[in-house]
Amino acid sequence: MQRLLSPPLKALTGSRCLRPLVPRAAPGAQCGCSCGMRRPLRPGQYSTISEVALQSGRGTMSLPSKAAGRMVGRWLLVCSGTVAGAVILGGVTRLTESGLSMVDWHLIKEMKPPTSQEEWEAEFQRYQQFPEFKILNHDMTLAEFKFIWYMEYSHRMWGRLVGLAYILPAAYFWRKGWLSRNMKGRVLALCGLVCFQGLLGWYMVKSGLEEKPDSHDIPRVSQYRLAAHLGSALVLYCASLWTSLSLLLPQHKLPETRQLLWLRRFAHGTTGLVFLTALSGAFVAGLDAGLVYNSFPKMGESWIPEDLFTFSPILRNVFENPTMVQFDHRILGITSVTAITALYFLSRRIALPRRTKVAAVTLLALAYTQVGLGISTLLMYVPTPLAATHQSGSLALLSSALWLMNELRRVPK
Repeated sequence: MQRLLSPPLKALTGSRCLRPLVPRAAPGAQCGCSCGMRRPLRPGQYSTISEVALQSGRGTMSLPSKAAGRMVGRWLLVCSGTVAGAVILGGVTRLTESGLSMVDWHLIKEMKPPTSQEEWEAEFQRYQQFPEFKILNHDMTLAEFKFIWYMEYSHRMWGRLVGLAYILPAAYFWRKGWLSRNMKGRVLALCGLVCFQGLLGWYMVKSGLEEKPDSHDIPRVSQYRLAAHLGSALVLYCASLWTSLSLLLPQHKLPETRQLLWLRRFAHGTTGLVFLTALSGAFVAGLDAGLVYNSFPKMGESWIPEDLFTFSPILRNVFENPTMVQFDHRILGITSVTAITALYFLSRRIALPRRTKVAAVTLLALAYTQVGLGISTLLMYVPTPLAATHQSGSLALLSSALWLMNELRRVPK
């Protein structure tokens, strides 16, 4: 037996890559007997690769790639939930006309709300210097001001929570070595988008605080900046949710047929249409276009209202004419639900896994629910609870579309 094992052992111990890992005997420690006794190793001597890793700390820092991927996926799923909460809270803030109540922006200073009567009165006096109080809320009491102030305060503080939910775990995972090279780029982009989102929010609020001597209209933020603020939030939400689903859900090995290729492309286009419909809602909210024509399916007494092209040049009507903005939102909503219905029936013609079929059914159900919420919100003159539910439904619909698109993604070779 010794003759059989001696050559392999000599080959291993003689290898250059393993030679440093073999403990060197102390001077005088060698004996002529074959008793097999091992002397204790001096500090700094290692016998196996695992001992080197443990001693250097590397073995305690890393996780298997699959386990690390699941951890990162769960983290991004939580992050997408916080972004959804910020979008919903921002919608409620807009519906209650609370967004212009805080006339300053400080990253740290404004985290502490007023506590005394003197501080509240000073905050109220600052608000009274801006157009919203002078034109719209000139008879507002301090108690009413506190309500809208706390609404905007909660939205801003939630935004800070979103930033911490992204940045702190990202730094921790980076330090632990749980992010692949590709994932590091994505995480950096997401964290950068979070910071950009906060700055864009204040840039939006500033547009509603500016004095406009030639205008006596209700002060409101720019619908362009509102759409940019919502759009960046939706991009952040979609990117986080897509990455988390890709890490958490096992990928299906579907046969690459022509029908599946068309279904995948159609799902991508439908998701883009849902995103565009949700984004158009920012122009509806920014111009209060939901209060222009409160009838369905006609707009007033006609299918196409007469004041659809009142602005010049014509392109301004798409973004600044409340009638055209509501008309566009209606058309996009009807087109989206039609595309989702067609997508569902196309998916029925292909043999798909059960989870993918559930995603398609969920998308269809949410689409018709969202249409019902939108029509109800319009007919009831945009009540705040119903309008907030409609805005939340757009996120649920977008999430379901991303889920289905993720189910149909191509398996890498």
